Amino acid sequence: MSFHYTIETSKTIDKTVEDLSKSLQEESFGVLWDFDLTSKLQEKGMDFNTPYRVLEVCNPEEADRVLQENKIVGYFLPCKIVVYEDNGVTKIGMPKPTTLLELTGDDRLKGIGLDIEDRLISCIENSR
Repeated sequence: MSFHYTIETSKTIDKTVEDLSKSLQEESFGVLWDFDLTSKLQEKGMDFNTPYRVLEVCNPEEADRVLQENKIVGYFLPCKIVVYEDNGVTKIGMPKPTTLLELTGDDRLKGIGLDIEDRLISCIENSR
């Protein structure tokens, strides 16, 4: 079983991020931060030229729900979805919330994690 969920799309990075942001809004997930990792690394003098964007996303109700169960879950918040180019192909991916929550050893979080994961996967698929 893989720790991540990753798909390919024929869209550009910018169009993918735009469509993903809209899809996330429909599921009540806001994009807290759209981090252009490529620009930041170049700004620091690195020779990194691959388009790479990290979206930090959060649904306040879901964040509250998991934090009420176990405060350590905050280590994984907000959720991250990455849009990047790999050998000329745009990819969208994320670490699976179920896998991350398993690391807590708290079985009460399984159902919540699965629900969040299914909704985020749906958003990713809808942005394809």
